[in-house]
Amino acid sequence: MLQPYRDVLTRPGALAFSATGVLARLPMSMVGIGIVLMVSTLYGSYGLAGRVSAVYVIAQALCSPQLARLVDRHGQGRVMRPAVAIAAVGLVGLVVAATAEAHEAWLYLTAVVTGAGIGSFGSLVRARWARVLGTDPHRMHTAYSLESALDELVFIVGPVLATVLATGVAPTAGLIVPLVAMLVGGYWFLSLRRTEPPPAPAGSPRPKGSVLRKPGMVVLAIVFVAMGSIFGATDVATVAFAEESGSKGAAGIILAIFALGSLISGLLYGTRTWKRPLYLRFATGMVALAVGVCFFFLVQSLVALAAVMFVAGFAIAPTLINGNGLVQDLVPRERLTEGLTWVGTSLGVGVSVGSSVAGAQIDINGSHAGFLVVVISAGAAVVATLAALRTLRGDGGDHVRNSVEAESPSATGGAAVAACEVAESVEPNRS
Repeated sequence: MLQPYRDVLTRPGALAFSATGVLARLPMSMVGIGIVLMVSTLYGSYGLAGRVSAVYVIAQALCSPQLARLVDRHGQGRVMRPAVAIAAVGLVGLVVAATAEAHEAWLYLTAVVTGAGIGSFGSLVRARWARVLGTDPHRMHTAYSLESALDELVFIVGPVLATVLATGVAPTAGLIVPLVAMLVGGYWFLSLRRTEPPPAPAGSPRPKGSVLRKPGMVVLAIVFVAMGSIFGATDVATVAFAEESGSKGAAGIILAIFALGSLISGLLYGTRTWKRPLYLRFATGMVALAVGVCFFFLVQSLVALAAVMFVAGFAIAPTLINGNGLVQDLVPRERLTEGLTWVGTSLGVGVSVGSSVAGAQIDINGSHAGFLVVVISAGAAVVATLAALRTLRGDGGDHVRNSVEAESPSATGGAAVAACEVAESVEPNRS
């Protein structure tokens, strides 16, 4: 079963950039929750903590796609080296300001600087896979399935680590670790120039407008916002449900089980060849995810919630893989980083919206009101996906199916190396 992964990871430079990419994107699962834990402890206000975290998310959502456009134009290293330095300065400033209990305006300012420079290392990693593997749809599917599973690993480890550090060591410790990971992992990753995709040729015309001008990209952005809302509302509602059940500390374990289900499915999904068109697999995954999360609303115990979340989690990674796979069909190859960043950003915006709306409803009606927000978000994602199937199919579904059917699975090790074009995850900012 692991042969397809060994196949892609033995490509020159692949293991190095994939491994350092995991370290570099650890902040995506730790900074948001780290801000909330630090500010709420030092200032005694969850409201202020939520606002500072929201400012960080908004700044990242606005600036990451612009950084991605610059990366596609000028190269990863040239753009992201100064960007990482800016993000690090912002995060250090945020920690210093909070420790000194400075005026909240300083918290907002430093959160903006951090979000503006942090970028999307998940998109950079996936762009390198496209560089190393070329147009081979089977190996691209395997590589992006691997990255999606690694994203889930980051979301299993990150929030738990941030919580343990912030509550057991110091309120600021939950942000120190992602700061170190960003600097060490980020600059190590950017130093690997052998696998860096080449920038646009000198003198080539600048791309006009955003990739969101493509109807299919608009659809994906909307669906990923709704999907992010599912994750954001689930996080908050799970914490509230665990607290109502008398075991608030169990929330982190339950959410880790949710991510574990996704990690397992992502790894399994990447070892098979799929003949169904990519757009249909994306729609099927979205419906399966929506059905699974609807059961959250019905559970009455932490054990039942953990079991339902584990099963529902199996729909996450394949859906993200297929959604990001559609990006490669929808945008020109020279703008792939920008396209991948937009769906990741949309996911992050959805997380912010879902957690905010669910939090307000939970304050009024309890945890099950938060799970109701999850169900509504899932319904919106399904409606948007099914209503736009014709658009997704026309932009890139059929040729993906044909390219997969035209090639036989890899015979190396006897395992089927997987199907279709690209996949991520996102770097969802699901924290």
